[in-house]
Amino acid sequence: MKIVSSVLPAREYQHSVSKKFNEHEFHFFKRMEQIDENLIAEMEIFITYGEDLNPEIIERASSLKWICAMTAGIDKMPIEAIEKKGILVTNARGIHAIPMSEFALGLMLSHVKRLADLRELQRNKTWNKRLPVGELCGKTLLLLGTGAIPEEIARLAKAFQMKVIGVNRSGRYVGAHFGKVYPIAQLNELLPEADVIVSVLPSTPETKGLLTYEHFEQMKKEALFINLGRGDLIAMETLTRVLNEELIGHMALDVFPDEPLKADCLFWDYPNLTITPHISSITENYLPRSFTIFEHNLNVFSGKAEGDYLNKIDLKKGY
Repeated sequence: MKIVSSVLPAREYQHSVSKKFNEHEFHFFKRMEQIDENLIAEMEIFITYGEDLNPEIIERASSLKWICAMTAGIDKMPIEAIEKKGILVTNARGIHAIPMSEFALGLMLSHVKRLADLRELQRNKTWNKRLPVGELCGKTLLLLGTGAIPEEIARLAKAFQMKVIGVNRSGRYVGAHFGKVYPIAQLNELLPEADVIVSVLPSTPETKGLLTYEHFEQMKKEALFINLGRGDLIAMETLTRVLNEELIGHMALDVFPDEPLKADCLFWDYPNLTITPHISSITENYLPRSFTIFEHNLNVFSGKAEGDYLNKIDLKKGY
């Protein structure tokens, strides 16, 4: 089988996986543009971050049977074209729980401990012991979503003695670390209780534009809102209005409706906004964890192992 990857792992791993699965033919590239037309037509498995696919490539990939997405989100992939050809799609769901939960807790701690202000005091050579700092202990954390990532955020938050509540589509919950879980229809009732709101929601037809100006009106004046999920959760106009009117205490956004942010974007200048460049899930362990899922699924795909695929995507649902 010809396996083509536009994801370029370390050279050591390329040699290792090629040796381990020596019955297959691996081709690794840094970007889609490096792959010639013949290889696109002949590849049966394609490993990708998803953003380099379009309907034309799917049409030219006449032998393609499986797309292995090395991301959790597949919203930038040409779903209709893929579904039409009956191509299997898997993703890397689950590998983000550790880095993103640490990132979320880091943002929360940075906010309550005023680390940005302390750094500014250091730059100004000012010794100010009267700067008020807070605690996470006793605060209420509202998590939008109850999957693997919010579950791990909840576990860490409990170690800081936070009260953790969550919302999902049904209100049903099978995990261990949330205090209570409610259906998302009750979101307006929950927002006034929360000191910190964290979204890790994926991009689906139901979540696009889900949070409106009215939702931010329901939040506490001093609330911290963090979005690590997808930027299209909130329209750009809504973000601008909320920031201009200082409806809540602070926002920390790792994702935006339009990425990357341009240098002339006004968001850079808001003191009530912390910007991070969509890196909450990226550490040195990202690709090793992703390729572990790939190897399991390759064994299933090749008939060398029984069982189910990890992270098989329902293309109609988008996850």
